[in-house]
Amino acid sequence: MATLSDVAEAAGVSPTAVSRYLNNRIELPLATRERIDAAIAKLDYRPNLMAKRLSTGKTEAISLVTPEIANPFFAELAAAVEAEAQSHGYAVYISSTGGDRDREIDAIRRLHDQHVDGLIMMTNQPDDGTLAELLNEHDHVVLLDEDIPGVSVPRVFVENEQGAYLGTRHLIEAGHREIALIGGPGDLMSVRERLAGFERAMTEAGLPVRPDWVLLGDYSRAFGHAATQRLLASPPRPTAILACSDYLAIGVLLALQQAGLSVPHDMSLVGFDDMPFAELVNPPLTTIRQPVAEMGRLAFELLLALLNKAEPAPLTRLPVELVVRRSVAQFQGKTSR
Repeated sequence: MATLSDVAEAAGVSPTAVSRYLNNRIELPLATRERIDAAIAKLDYRPNLMAKRLSTGKTEAISLVTPEIANPFFAELAAAVEAEAQSHGYAVYISSTGGDRDREIDAIRRLHDQHVDGLIMMTNQPDDGTLAELLNEHDHVVLLDEDIPGVSVPRVFVENEQGAYLGTRHLIEAGHREIALIGGPGDLMSVRERLAGFERAMTEAGLPVRPDWVLLGDYSRAFGHAATQRLLASPPRPTAILACSDYLAIGVLLALQQAGLSVPHDMSLVGFDDMPFAELVNPPLTTIRQPVAEMGRLAFELLLALLNKAEPAPLTRLPVELVVRRSVAQFQGKTSR
């Protein structure tokens, strides 16, 4: 295995010059940089990460905590973070916690033990104060997608309230008056904000919000399925559903199909996220698009600013947009009211 001294000898410079060049701590002439790069490539040199950590105090790695990597939304976010991190020379260690609090705590402790330089945190479960207490011990943390109350770190969120408002307005403009909402855990920020957007659109249209048609649980296909079965079991039923994630919407579609109902003929449906599968389901799903790539890129940029001792904005909200496909139909029948 080639050493730093081997690279220095091949490039005709000192080992110190090579070390400082690799750590971006020296500006060398172009010809010298090219000789070092050529020597590294020829010798297939791999830096000793432990030695580099001892000399710089950095691991050049970050941790990304995600609730469920199998969920396409979180997988896409993780890919966006990883791409941006790699472009800045950082490795990303991804922890998929499955929403398990102990696994979330373990991931945070890796930062405490200095296994990584910083942490981008995503969760889909309400915090009982445990995560907030741990995260407040660290400076190099960014929250992505979902809030954790009581934590004073940079955050990257989308305009959840406006997104749900746009989706609900779209259903109302299609003639629907009896609209249900299926969302995630009621204590989460995103759920409260999307519910607020739904209620604002309904109130502006002079329509009542039926408590028994607001069903909150997990951001999962299983809950979307169960909530839809509940809506169908107790007539009258709504004519349209706002599902506060595309994953929930998949559960809604399955439950409707099993009940012999079709979208949008028997039930109109709007999702939230615009995952890649949203345009592939039958019918293609009308949904609220979140700028996932931008969210991931910005989260890493904020973390990088913290690592470089800058002071990034405490809160960034990214806009969303309504993507109209074919899961909403103009309402033609009579309402049940």
